[in-house]
Amino acid sequence: MKLIHKDIEKDNAGQVTLVPEEAEDMWHTYNLLQVGDSLRASTIRKVQTESTTGSVGSSRVRTTLTICVETIDFDSHACQLRVKGTNIVENQYVKMGAYHTIELELNRKFTLAKKCWDSVVLDRIDQACDAAQKADVAAVVMQEGLANLVLVTPAMTLLRAKVEVTIPRKRRGSCTQHEKALERFYEAVMQAILRHINFDVVKCILVASPGFVKDQFITYLFKEAVRQDNKLLLENRPKFMLVHSSSGHKYSLKEILSDPTVTSRLSDTKAAGEVKALEDFYKMLKHEPDRAFYGIGSDASNQPLNVSNILMCVMSVCTSRHQDVPTRSRYVRLVDNVRDNGELTQLSGVAAILRFPIADLSEAEDESSSDDD
Repeated sequence: MKLIHKDIEKDNAGQVTLVPEEAEDMWHTYNLLQVGDSLRASTIRKVQTESTTGSVGSSRVRTTLTICVETIDFDSHACQLRVKGTNIVENQYVKMGAYHTIELELNRKFTLAKKCWDSVVLDRIDQACDAAQKADVAAVVMQEGLANLVLVTPAMTLLRAKVEVTIPRKRRGSCTQHEKALERFYEAVMQAILRHINFDVVKCILVASPGFVKDQFITYLFKEAVRQDNKLLLENRPKFMLVHSSSGHKYSLKEILSDPTVTSRLSDTKAAGEVKALEDFYKMLKHEPDRAFYGIGSDASNQPLNVSNILMCVMSVCTSRHQDVPTRSRYVRLVDNVRDNGELTQLSGVAAILRFPIADLSEAEDESSSDDD
């Protein structure tokens, strides 16, 4: 995401102009948008024209509209974002108050205005515009006849290619059809890697499968790289890492990233930090469940206020996108309190894990309750 202009007043009202540069930026934009915001962007509108002879015709024109956001639809698979609302700025093609749906496009700027930019939203902009926060881990999860190529980004896991090839069984006395089908399958996976992985950004490529499928594929991959004199693959050979997985489906990625061997290899990547934070949280739930409290109205205030006790609170993305302004403000104040007095680890697109003394939470909740009352 590229930040073109940012104008935030002292009362936290203002606007920002952004340019989404890749599909993941649509996810960030989806989390920035809220009902009631003002969105200005270029869009295509179908207009009717009447000639001097009275004949009516229609044409599609590109124009710039400013709408008050009412509905936000995000397609996570295609990374497409559609925003519906009413026109609030006079336009030669669209009347004031008329409904229109804007589909945000890559590499086309838009301006988002809010009456109040809170710290959670501003952090989201900083994260989206940080050039270092890119997909630095890729994974090919495969089994015979099935391969999923995914990119692990700071905000989400993107499925970039799914390869499916029917592999005939080996027949007694002849394995020709089986071997030819495997070769077609490996060739398709190889082309998917070359097409979708940016070797300048990706630090590690995990190749996982049950059995020896991964080993056979890597042998084929670099044998073809030598035959074709593909310097890109040969130069990046150290980035490939073979890992065992229970299947070739995408859900196996979780067990792959939890593997200690993989964790040590990915120690300098964003994904490893998030996996480690989640593992710590699950371990705490298993061994010390009394330290877990759910919701802002929990009984945390009834617990002994021992500063050495640490409370880990999971805030879902649904909370950060809460449309009720008082409720959202209450959670934002809680996050700000934790940021000022404790340690915060952001799990982009999944959750925010907060670490702070129970006493701090109790004070934050009491303060929030009095403010809301």
